[in-house]
Amino acid sequence: MSDTHLTMLMGNEAIAYGALKAGVNVVAGYPGTPSTEVLETVAKHNPGPVHVEWSTNEKSALEVAAGASYCGARALVTMKQVGMNVASDPLMSLSYIGVKGGMVVLVADDPGPISSQTEQDTRVYGRFSKIPVLDPTTPEEAFAMMPLAFDISERYNTPVIVRPTTRVCHARAPIDVDFVYAPHPFDGFERDVRWIIFPPRSYRGHLEMNVGTVKLAHEFSSSTFNTIIEHEVTDDRATALAQLYAGNAAAQELATDTSSVRKGIMTGGVSDSYAKEALTSPEFDGASYRLATCATPYPFPEEFALTFLAGLDEVIVFEELDPVLEQELTYLCGKHRLAIDIHGKLTHDTFEAGENSSAAIRGQLDAFFGVEPPEQPPAVVEAPPELPMRPPVLCAGCPHRGSFYAVKKALKGQRAYFMGDIGCYTLGNAAPLDMVDTCLCMGAGITIAQGMQIVDPNAKHIAFVGDSTFFASAITGIINAYYNRIDITVIVLDNSTTAMTGHQPHPGTGVLMCGDEAYTKPGPAAEAHAVSIANILAAIGVDPIITADPLDLAASKKAVEEAVASPQVSAVIFKSPCIALGKPTTPYTVDEDICTDCRSCIREIGCPGITLRTEEDGSKQVIIDQTLCFGCGLCAQVCRFDAIGKADAR
Repeated sequence: MSDTHLTMLMGNEAIAYGALKAGVNVVAGYPGTPSTEVLETVAKHNPGPVHVEWSTNEKSALEVAAGASYCGARALVTMKQVGMNVASDPLMSLSYIGVKGGMVVLVADDPGPISSQTEQDTRVYGRFSKIPVLDPTTPEEAFAMMPLAFDISERYNTPVIVRPTTRVCHARAPIDVDFVYAPHPFDGFERDVRWIIFPPRSYRGHLEMNVGTVKLAHEFSSSTFNTIIEHEVTDDRATALAQLYAGNAAAQELATDTSSVRKGIMTGGVSDSYAKEALTSPEFDGASYRLATCATPYPFPEEFALTFLAGLDEVIVFEELDPVLEQELTYLCGKHRLAIDIHGKLTHDTFEAGENSSAAIRGQLDAFFGVEPPEQPPAVVEAPPELPMRPPVLCAGCPHRGSFYAVKKALKGQRAYFMGDIGCYTLGNAAPLDMVDTCLCMGAGITIAQGMQIVDPNAKHIAFVGDSTFFASAITGIINAYYNRIDITVIVLDNSTTAMTGHQPHPGTGVLMCGDEAYTKPGPAAEAHAVSIANILAAIGVDPIITADPLDLAASKKAVEEAVASPQVSAVIFKSPCIALGKPTTPYTVDEDICTDCRSCIREIGCPGITLRTEEDGSKQVIIDQTLCFGCGLCAQVCRFDAIGKADAR
């Protein structure tokens, strides 16, 4: 990192480099798209002294970071927006206690949502907890914000939230990484009553937060990340575009009561880039407007906003998810009796959910300015071919398919309900498996099964949970079931990795994110320090606990039957590594002379490697795609006619 050069970085990589530039000492987190690459990048480029860990969940990660901060170290916590729900318990208290070393909580929001259960807006968490929030608009800005976030944290003795959204996290931009990592110096923990959250301390902490919030709002009003651009009508389009993209804090001086501009635009996050791109459209050449970028949504920079609002008649706000900036401007207009119309989500003039885009914002700006979009000549293009439907499906050879199928066969004819969880195994809900009836949040399947069993004791209630989720948030639910004597069966799908988010290690793999050896993918060779799921279940009192290979259908079915027959909390651990951790074995093939075309292999397990080939006479023949088959052999066990076998044996 000592050579001067621009490196094309993903937004998450830029955030990681920004933390290293700030001298971060400790990084902890839990994987979750779109945040995962931040921690992985720190680990990959770890100069040596940085402690990097995948924690068991977000709460644990935040508490590890808090302990490091108490000692004066700089700590970074990484998670996605739903992870903030898990971490909110310590975070709320930490805002009262405060920190010593800089502590940044990186929370990646997911408008869409693209890979999440919710579209929740972390800026609201900042206001709720009275913790400052920085909202980067680009990867470059995210990189530059990280040192500032650590600095603010230490000056105001508070955690700081940095909230990129998916498009900032995954966009790429050239970043100058010409710096040498220098670990932040720290002097260790000092005993002080301030670290103990008794009610009197909380009361004082609340007052301190209120004072700090006012000071920080004033500081944010002069932040170089918050910009105002005054765009007057000009005959020179090139000059107008240069003016649009060259906004800086000095341009705020243009926003005065004497300005002729009467329309304003305020943006936050990646919507700033979308708005600037939309404004380059020719229909806005004759428009006069003032464009404000607010990268510090909490505490809201009131002085900056008043400068922006001066002399305006109406404003439109572009932001993703909640109307945070819009509400602040509306409040400010009421507080100062400003006769300005504020347009946005609350007035139904912008998207109320999901992502923004340049095209969508351009249409909303057309309405705001009352202009007609330029006519586009009809494009003469050939109609694209109709694309085949590609619903999400478990991978060919995925051991979860065997687990679900074994449970389905074992409980055939019985009234049973199946509670799922967060992970790739949520796809067990799809036909033909149809084995997930509920899915709420991580670990909830186990406790939902308990609630259902209480009110419907005559049915069987099965809860599926992955190995990573087991450690993250399932253990307390299993303890609850055992303590309250509730009859459920827990199916642990142990594929030796955190598959959904990119195959990160977890306590069951024994692989550390950093240490004496470089990070490697988890697998059987790493089990010397692995935490045993079976031992944890046994310590709780679960009985029976049966471990089975989900690719052995007969043994798996028998294991489920035995576990379900128990009148108390029971468990089956289906243990087989994710296909991404190993290489395919000999693929299977269909003997066309034996195949009866019953298609049970297709109807029963839904493996994407099994398909139909159209023959010359128009008939269909079941075949196995050799490029997809991993050789798991489940289809051969399903076939009643022995028409499927290993390719080298046929």
